Amino acid sequence: MAKKEFKFTGYHAAAVFGGAFTVIIGVNIALAYNAIRTFPGLEVKNSYVASQEFNARLHEQQSLGWTVWAEEKDGRVILAITDTDGNPVEVDRLDAVIGRATQIKDDQSPDFVFDGQAYVAQTNLADGNWNIRMKAVSRDGRHFQQRVILHVKD
Repeated sequence: MAKKEFKFTGYHAAAVFGGAFTVIIGVNIALAYNAIRTFPGLEVKNSYVASQEFNARLHEQQSLGWTVWAEEKDGRVILAITDTDGNPVEVDRLDAVIGRATQIKDDQSPDFVFDGQAYVAQTNLADGNWNIRMKAVSRDGRHFQQRVILHVKD
């Protein structure tokens, strides 16, 4: 029996074309859905007003001369704020949220307590990269805001 030779027709071309675009559109829909589902929201209500106040806030924050670093150790997050001489700083108020950079479902607001050297909070963080979004007010009322990167390894 003779083998029938395959002939690529217009129907085949249309099927390949349609299949390729179906895959492309499906992937785009899946990516767009996940991007919207994990979007944490707006950073500021009005970006124009925030941009007008940016330089004043920056100079106020820089005038404090603070340096901030964080580490995770034995189920505790240690958030250290030091002045220009390297001395620990105790602030008037500290608000901090620990979360992932890409989603808000793991966000937590631990109670940081000043131990004389740094702010310490009990946490249960999984391995990976975390952000601490902190806002502090100095003893003289100046505002300080920073995002601190925290790497947690087992």
